[in-house]
Amino acid sequence: MDRIVGIETEYGCLLSEDEPHGNSELWPAKVKNYLFRKADAGTIDLHYRDYEEPPGNGGFLLNGGRLYLDMGHIEYASPECLHLHDLVTYELAGDDLLQSSLVALGAEDRVSFIKNNVDHHTGATFGCHENYLMKREAQFTPPILGTLLTFLATRQIFTGAGRVGQSNPLAFDFEPPRPEAQVNFQLSQRADHIVNDIYQWVQFNRAIINARDEPLADYRKYRRLHLLIGDSNMSPYANALKIGTTACVLSLLEEGRLPRNLVLADAVQSTRDISRDPTQMWIVRLENGKTIGALDVQWEFHHLAQKYLRNTSAETNWLLENWGFVLEAIAHNRHALIGGVDWITKKWLLDAFVESEGLSWDDPWLQSIDLEYHNIDPRRGLFFGVTPGKGIAEWNNSVRRPSATHVPPVNTRASGRARAVAFFQTCNFPYVINWDSIACDSRDFLIMGNPFETYNDEVERFLSKPRTVNVAGD
Repeated sequence: MDRIVGIETEYGCLLSEDEPHGNSELWPAKVKNYLFRKADAGTIDLHYRDYEEPPGNGGFLLNGGRLYLDMGHIEYASPECLHLHDLVTYELAGDDLLQSSLVALGAEDRVSFIKNNVDHHTGATFGCHENYLMKREAQFTPPILGTLLTFLATRQIFTGAGRVGQSNPLAFDFEPPRPEAQVNFQLSQRADHIVNDIYQWVQFNRAIINARDEPLADYRKYRRLHLLIGDSNMSPYANALKIGTTACVLSLLEEGRLPRNLVLADAVQSTRDISRDPTQMWIVRLENGKTIGALDVQWEFHHLAQKYLRNTSAETNWLLENWGFVLEAIAHNRHALIGGVDWITKKWLLDAFVESEGLSWDDPWLQSIDLEYHNIDPRRGLFFGVTPGKGIAEWNNSVRRPSATHVPPVNTRASGRARAVAFFQTCNFPYVINWDSIACDSRDFLIMGNPFETYNDEVERFLSKPRTVNVAGD
């Protein structure tokens, strides 16, 4: 991949009938406090990060990532990763941190964390945000952005987590939703909640691409592409495809090699249409009036990536091979993708359950099963009971690394940040830790503007400076 990438995952909290349901926001706070105050998983913030993040709301972790509370639920942000294997590994580290906390607190039989994107009861959505570092000089003209949106709207055919039913959220102008046909099952959990293609605000006008220019790095050299469209994947293989294919398309973008005349007439509507299409033909209309299938769109991007990116690294070759395998299997042998592509896996489980129990697709029982697919507890999550094919199983097993909860990636600035986290755990100095800087008090900063640098030596020198602790009353 050779591109700095990070992923932010928001977790739902599910309580058993034995647990008072007023505790649904209490348990995320309990787990956060346990991780920082008992398990020593990181250093908790001593300062306001913004008006919604007061001191003690969260902090940076020993693996270089970050965990905090966001509107009552836990959000885990992976450390910056340079390689695809690492990114998937460190995304899974969030699951391990949360599940190990429930076990330590003796609550694993009463409380569950759910890595999904919809609340069937309230209609709320949880995010899975992707962050890709890009060259500042990358051209984002309307045709280029339109082509990128086409890729993002169609990639759900292998990245979607699947969901039972539908949501009809209000758009920013608060127009009431039009009456729609009943949807039994669709590809993506986020598709119904995307109401714009490109927009700056996150909460009130959820867009495919979040437009705020916040690189968390040297703004003269870099920009950060922040995507809101993706589902949270239980399958590490699907997560790898989601991140890896997108990274490939961004490399094509930076090299000026994106396909031409592949701009959707309406990227938001196409996203929803593909997700809900009961025929699974996934036909979309282009700006030029022509129509094309989402599968054919993905093949076009794949062919260009093969032409221009093949043999740039072993990891890229793995990605290109599996991208092609998945597109071929979607067309001809979806059974081969069970355990690899989430929506296909979930649909297979649900179909079997509907048949065995004689249910209709509007039975609320199916929504409970939908939810349990995303339970991160390996004893209870339905995903963990599925046996994938050999190649997919090998990948899914290869990226599970217990040390990723407390050891950072060795080749990004997460390494230097993690050294600072460990140092501040053992001293009484005031500190501020950010993605692109650390400070030991309000006057002494170390800027870390290049995510490709580890900053190990610079951090060691910064932390070894002689300092005195200010004690109240001195």
